[in-house]
Amino acid sequence: MPEAIRREYRRTPSALRYMAGATWPKSSARDGVVVPDIAARWRGYRVTDRDVADFCAAGGVWPHEWVPFLFPHAIGFRLQLALLTHPRVPVPVWRVLQIRNHLLQHRPIPLGAPLDFAARIVAHRVLEKGLEVDVHTTVAFGRDVPWESLNTFYARGAFGAPTAAASPLAAAPEIASDNETRWRMPTVRGALRACELTGDYNPLHLCTRCARRVGFPAAFLHPQRVLGYCSTHPLAPLPDAPQRLDAWLKGPVPYGADVTLRVSGAEGDIAFALTTAHDPRPAIVGHLRRAWAHERLPQAG
Repeated sequence: MPEAIRREYRRTPSALRYMAGATWPKSSARDGVVVPDIAARWRGYRVTDRDVADFCAAGGVWPHEWVPFLFPHAIGFRLQLALLTHPRVPVPVWRVLQIRNHLLQHRPIPLGAPLDFAARIVAHRVLEKGLEVDVHTTVAFGRDVPWESLNTFYARGAFGAPTAAASPLAAAPEIASDNETRWRMPTVRGALRACELTGDYNPLHLCTRCARRVGFPAAFLHPQRVLGYCSTHPLAPLPDAPQRLDAWLKGPVPYGADVTLRVSGAEGDIAFALTTAHDPRPAIVGHLRRAWAHERLPQAG
């Protein structure tokens, strides 16, 4: 049974410090992979007008009297990276990609609220061609927990004998619709501020040369930004309502790309698929709907 690891942050987790953990050598997976029981808590983050305004500008999100639905997803990503870069995590973080996001807002979060973030690795699966890791995150406002997420990360490679089948949440819906919206994604300008918000300074989001060296055609936007544009174009999330977004991240969206969003459904229950001009396959598939009363996310995705 792996030792439980717990971390506490009283201030913003430093990207320099947690990225230093990613430089530690990783153990071989020939005899099977061990993912630690690791959790972290970040207390006392206060929602600032500047962070909210910058997030809205970066993700094409409409400002409102409440904290934007996707805002905790961006800010809390820093804590998830602090987990994934721990020296005991067996995969270098630069080999890891987000593949699924499940976000659930129970109640709206007021602007200016002091928030406590908590994140934990709750499950992992060794598949035939890679490793999946699930990270569950909650946002607390006092004793209330108005927001939570379950993010799944994937690393391609051999990690020993497969131990699980694909997650039941792995299958994305098919989107059959002629309701289309087209626009052009922003350029790389402003990317550094998005890195500051998310704590994700991966050069794939900043440098086309770096992206090409690992097989991508160009630098690409953080998925949190792309989801912002997707959720705003079909219909802005209802800021004061319980709501859930399930997103399957299937490919990168380069800066300046011409994109098409296909949408099906109606207010309160919308499915969408985003494609780029150079690839007919969806880069992101999503389902945005009103949440049920007392709904909770599964602790493994």
